[in-house]
Amino acid sequence: MKKSAGASGNARRAWAFLLVGVTSGVVFAQNTLLGMSAYVADGVEFLRLDFAQDVKKPPRGFTLQSPPRITLDFPEVGSQSEQSKWVFSTGKLQSAQVFVAPERARVVMQLKQNTGYLGTVDGKSVLIRLQADVSAPEFVQTAVNPAPDHAEVPSAATAQAAVPALAVRPLVQDLDFKRGPGGSGLVLLTLPSDQTVADVRQLGKILTVELDKVRLPDALRRRMDVGDFATPVQAITTTQAGDRVKVLIEPSGKWDFNTVQIGNTLTVTVVPVADRSPMHANVLDTEAFTGQKLSLNFQSIDLRSVLQVIADFTKFNIVTSDTVTGTVTLRLEDVPWDQALDIILQSKGLGMRKRGNVIWVAPKEEIAIREKLDFESQAASQSMEPLRTQSFQINYAKAVDIVNKLKEDVAGAAAPAATAPSASPPANAPPAASAKGQVLSARGTGFADPRTNQVFVTDTAAGLERVQQFIAKVDVPLRQVLIEARLVVASEDFGRSLGVKLGGFDAAGGSTLSGANRVGFGTSLDNAFITSGLAKNVATGTTLVNPQYVNFPASSSTGASVPSIAFTLFSAASGQLIGLELSALESNATGKVVSSPRVLTMDQQPAIVSQGTQIPYATVSANGTQTQFQQANLKLEVTPQITPDGTLVLTLDISKDSLGIATTAGYAIDTKRVKTQALVENGGTVVIGGIYEMTENNTENKVPFFGDLPLIGVLFKNNAKTTTKKELLVFITPKIVVDKNFAAR
Repeated sequence: MKKSAGASGNARRAWAFLLVGVTSGVVFAQNTLLGMSAYVADGVEFLRLDFAQDVKKPPRGFTLQSPPRITLDFPEVGSQSEQSKWVFSTGKLQSAQVFVAPERARVVMQLKQNTGYLGTVDGKSVLIRLQADVSAPEFVQTAVNPAPDHAEVPSAATAQAAVPALAVRPLVQDLDFKRGPGGSGLVLLTLPSDQTVADVRQLGKILTVELDKVRLPDALRRRMDVGDFATPVQAITTTQAGDRVKVLIEPSGKWDFNTVQIGNTLTVTVVPVADRSPMHANVLDTEAFTGQKLSLNFQSIDLRSVLQVIADFTKFNIVTSDTVTGTVTLRLEDVPWDQALDIILQSKGLGMRKRGNVIWVAPKEEIAIREKLDFESQAASQSMEPLRTQSFQINYAKAVDIVNKLKEDVAGAAAPAATAPSASPPANAPPAASAKGQVLSARGTGFADPRTNQVFVTDTAAGLERVQQFIAKVDVPLRQVLIEARLVVASEDFGRSLGVKLGGFDAAGGSTLSGANRVGFGTSLDNAFITSGLAKNVATGTTLVNPQYVNFPASSSTGASVPSIAFTLFSAASGQLIGLELSALESNATGKVVSSPRVLTMDQQPAIVSQGTQIPYATVSANGTQTQFQQANLKLEVTPQITPDGTLVLTLDISKDSLGIATTAGYAIDTKRVKTQALVENGGTVVIGGIYEMTENNTENKVPFFGDLPLIGVLFKNNAKTTTKKELLVFITPKIVVDKNFAAR
């Protein structure tokens, strides 16, 4: 039963319990609670409960460590007290509260700190002794008379003497270890009975499991080396110390642990912290649970009582199906409450559905049947619902595209959400769509009017509501992006050439020397020959031609003029002449070809801008010679996508073609292309790596044999060296165009 937080809620709750207690006392209860009192005697704290008749059945009790509580269930007991809550200030006990149901009465003792208890039943009274020894029996029958008006209170020695001694200690049945999912280690300890209490604690880097008043068989007194299982647990040691059995678990690395006791089987799970895998297939990971942590210690407690404890702790309303029955023995240490509830439900084959602050608990089969009936009822009511026709004006999208999207099958995307184990539709949710997963229901139809750009839909009221919500999300203006690109083709040429011309002439008897020159200079071999005065034959008056024995001048591939120097050697007496011309060239050339295309496009819409030349070429076929054209274009194709944080994802396809060399079949096309994706900030610039080309040529022409001679071989050859570098660089700058429609959102 959920407890209210306010004072007025507590008052109303108390009167409700009192009314139920009085009614149940008349119809169902065989005994009634008259009142309770707390006192301290000989340094020991007691709580006494007085009943109208003899207490024949000892109550079932369990402790809750976080928050510290002791809960006692008295079967077939009602209440005749005028109050439902008692506040004490005796020491460990803070208050006690009684809750009455038709079949039992529950007393919840709220403590200031964790403590154990020892209960004695004597006639019409029950005496609860608070003590630190948790391993003592919970209740025993005794002949000690209750202390009227706090008199003749039994001492601690008297109450302890009432505990019957155990002649034979029960045996621990089995101890096993195995590897669990996700690399977890499972220590399985089979206890003598489901009433045996195990104290599991972490002492430093070791886990200890202590069992009181039990014996350990000789076969189980050993040390188990389990390091080969690849779990955090390395060794397990079991020992007997007096009437206590101690199990030492030695993990390594970073780990965490959990304990679950179902019946007489205690499972200690050691999970690696780095990989918190599920303890079993149907339980979610520990990190998935976010509830407040608590510790539970149940000994053969009614399943409904356990759910009631969780309801009191979480302030949730838990509705339990009539088919939920049975008992459970469970010990959990410092686990989230939602994980504890999940463990309890899984151990009993139960499921739950949560709506608001109400949790419905029932067997999984019953939940499945109920949901199936709800779905069938919903489908039946939907098939009988009247149809309506409504028009929707489409502003930014195309009506034909909207109609196609309304009819698309989205069952694949909706299936995971529909099959979630704990998913439940909200109370005001519209009926589900058709079995095909369309936005339209099974009876819905729609068509588009391209002229007015409207969509007409005929469907149920819920279907029209879904269509309206869908169109409101889809029919929105797309943001625009301005793409600025700069394509730079950078080139660098270097050339070096060295050559020589060598000539000779015999002008004896037919020439006139100008003075006694022995050397004549000029810019070329012919010019130097004229300077020597041997250019004309005096006898005939004709111009003499200077013969060239070696002709390897320097050349220029760039069209630049090649500088040269020439000189002649001659004898005035003999008229013989030798001419030599040296030519050399070294050139550097750099150039840039820049293209700056711009394009404006919408979000996730491709845009293309192209500029270039169509080059004609002839083709011969059966129909004759035809002229066709080949494109040599600068092309920019871009598809932008605006991310939620304002950055842009660009899909780029950039190509730059140029006219190449001429061939017999036509001109060749030199192509350069870049295709990539890039993430760019709004207004930022990204540089896309282009194409880099480098060409080196070394050419040497020479006269055989003479060109290989030492020293003078350079007069019979020329050398040429050229280096060409070309690189394509692409600079992209996207900018989101500010739209007033988006700025207003």
